[in-house]
Amino acid sequence: MTTDNDPVVPPDSVDGPTGDEVESHAAGEADPPHPSVAVVVAPRSADWIEQAVVSGGGRIVGPAEASAVVWTAPSQPDELAIVLDSVPGIEWVQLPWAGVDPYVDLMRTRRDLAWTSAKGVYAEPVAEHGLALLLAGFRNLGPYSRASTWSPPAGRNLLNARVTILGGGGIARSLVRLLIPFRVEVTVVRRSTEGLGLDDAAAGFPDWGAGGGSLRVLGGDRLAEALDGADALVLALPLLPETRRLIGQAELARLAPGAWLVNLARGEHVDTDALLAALDLGILGGAALDVTDPEPLPDGHPLWHRDNVIITPHTANTPEMARPLLSERISTNVAAYAAGRPFTGIVDPDLGY
Repeated sequence: MTTDNDPVVPPDSVDGPTGDEVESHAAGEADPPHPSVAVVVAPRSADWIEQAVVSGGGRIVGPAEASAVVWTAPSQPDELAIVLDSVPGIEWVQLPWAGVDPYVDLMRTRRDLAWTSAKGVYAEPVAEHGLALLLAGFRNLGPYSRASTWSPPAGRNLLNARVTILGGGGIARSLVRLLIPFRVEVTVVRRSTEGLGLDDAAAGFPDWGAGGGSLRVLGGDRLAEALDGADALVLALPLLPETRRLIGQAELARLAPGAWLVNLARGEHVDTDALLAALDLGILGGAALDVTDPEPLPDGHPLWHRDNVIITPHTANTPEMARPLLSERISTNVAAYAAGRPFTGIVDPDLGY
């Protein structure tokens, strides 16, 4: 993924449990129309972001004239606060990534503003990466790719496996769609226990739900039940105080022997020491990690030296993948703001996503 050195491309790809819902600018009705949306792109701009603003009906202006800001720094809330305090006309802030944890405190102090993120935008590429990691783990591709001699056969089927996904937003929905042909037994743990809206997708696979796959949605209070006997655990949830170190020794021990952990969310969801112990003791079959704690993972870290660990450097959503998707979100929201219509991807400061 990206770093602080490339702030105009979103570094994060974690989706909130509510996905890419369309909501009003605030809790009430949509705002009156803004026929000419004056947008500042800060602290650094890029041609493709400015083009997205213009294509949505906006115009690029300096901070003093702005009524909206597309903020492009991954972790500079103090700098954004200065901009907001100095420009009283700003009413809406668009953040260009899905995980907004560095900005939650600022959002809670500036509830007068509408805050939108990129949640749901990157769901499909991240889910695709998750499926790739899951298959790579189940099929022993990590050790095979590193071997320098012909190896004995190893691996297992994803077909009919039991997969638990923590997080119920866009990434989870997209991943479930990708898993349907494998007729897996999927358990999704999310804040809301309502369905994921996958009926249309499942309709294309007649075996789904008829002895060849299933889906259940559980609340967070049933996490232990969701973990029991799972062949794979996929993390696709936002980082909140209550989800930090959510997965430790006790949680990993509930999984089926030889289970795989796939982390697409944040490294801090997992107790790294507990993960290493579970790998060493054979409790886990392996781990496939797009995110780690610490991150970047230092050279020489024990995770680098495990044959049953696959690490990708936070690349589930690369800049090349992100730009057209984010451009569409920016254009859509600029047009919505201009017309007084509801935004897409609005953030609830209390929930933190």
